[in-house]
Amino acid sequence: MESMLAAIVGAVNTVLWDYLLIYALIGIGLFFTVYLGAPQLTQFGAAMKTVFGGLFKKKDAAGKDHKSLSQFQALAVAISAQIGTGNVAGVATAITAGGPGAIFWMWLSAVLGMSTIFSEAVLAQKYRVVNHGKYIGGPAFYITHGLGPKIGRAPARLLAGVFSVAIILALGFIGNATQSNSIASAVTVAFEVPALAVGLVLAALAGLIIVGGVNRIARVAQLVVPFMAVVYIVCAVVILFQFSDHIVPMIEHILVAAFDPAAVGGGLAGIGMREAIRFGVARGLFSNEAGMGSTPHAHATAQVAHPAQQGMAAFVGVFIDTILVCTATALIILLTDANLLGLKGAAVTQEAFHIAFGGFGQKLLAVCLTFFAFTTIIGWYYFGESNIRFLFHGKGLSAYRVLVLAAIVLGTLGKVDLVWNLSDMFNGFMVIPNLIALFLLRKEVRAIYDDYLNQVKSDKPLHFDYKQHL
Repeated sequence: MESMLAAIVGAVNTVLWDYLLIYALIGIGLFFTVYLGAPQLTQFGAAMKTVFGGLFKKKDAAGKDHKSLSQFQALAVAISAQIGTGNVAGVATAITAGGPGAIFWMWLSAVLGMSTIFSEAVLAQKYRVVNHGKYIGGPAFYITHGLGPKIGRAPARLLAGVFSVAIILALGFIGNATQSNSIASAVTVAFEVPALAVGLVLAALAGLIIVGGVNRIARVAQLVVPFMAVVYIVCAVVILFQFSDHIVPMIEHILVAAFDPAAVGGGLAGIGMREAIRFGVARGLFSNEAGMGSTPHAHATAQVAHPAQQGMAAFVGVFIDTILVCTATALIILLTDANLLGLKGAAVTQEAFHIAFGGFGQKLLAVCLTFFAFTTIIGWYYFGESNIRFLFHGKGLSAYRVLVLAAIVLGTLGKVDLVWNLSDMFNGFMVIPNLIALFLLRKEVRAIYDDYLNQVKSDKPLHFDYKQHL
């Protein structure tokens, strides 16, 4: 029975991810980049300023509106979900399966995805609602309230329902099981701690955080996310100094292999340009989640003067996740040649840390991976919670929390190859309605962005009338 299910899921994933969604995600990113005039490039400086410029001001930390989070808190929740095992194991898989050139295509997919996630965040801001005294939003909300008048209420509710069920299963339950499994695998090897003990501790810590709602999740995220990202990037910088004479050849290696893998020996291993593009794009998108409809739930909660500001914060999140953290993993692997040892997945990155830092390296990566995956757990929990609230209007939340904690424990207890594949399948099911909504609501994204640009040119304080734009 299990083998039959695995075969069915594998076949569905082949169609979804190898032949449909990778091209759809790249296509929508390219479309919005051209349609909006590449805001991820033209507004990058303004984005960094709006996100980090007022970071230490009291009003930004606390927020004026109790229904919302500060912009940085919302971004921290989004990044907590983005930076996970994909940044460690996913990048390693991209390199071993697609060659060093996959990193170039990962960068390109991230740049294009920045325009997609900008659009998601803008729509999440526009169509958010107040639920139990807090702002919530995301694809289910902009599908229902944005697409409803365009395609009819019943079709919109159906699309929104498909998205909500898929994300609850893909991230809230199955995804969190895979994240806890990754933590248990790393901690068990590095510190010889029983997997069940790891699962129980993870569930207890997660329970303490999620019971406090989005505000407690945000407070934890804004403290942990910057710390874990900085520590990991510092490790990469240390390795850069250790292998400084290899940096220029490595960059040349990446660029040449992106277009001609055979020129650097990749062709001897059967790696062609198609594989470099496929694995680079796929792992980049899995990591930064642009177009997948997950992070808009966090961006909907932010207190900003104009939705475009949170759109810019959203693409800063992709920059941090992929251009900084994923690149750090790629540098660590390629500079130490850990990709040439026949290992797979996180074991490649683990060996790279061992080469660079000796026996301490394995423990260091286990700690980094634990932080990465744990923050993803609480971020993904919240994304599922938003959709539980959408589907059941706040009912069933206690049952959802219990089931998530159970999934965290069970995820640590065994191999989860089928579970990973199921997660990929439901991820695909949630991407489809989200991409449909993004394309059909493109004019609204453009109108909001144009409104922002006009206000910036007028040099007046930013404002946004939500009622006028509905």
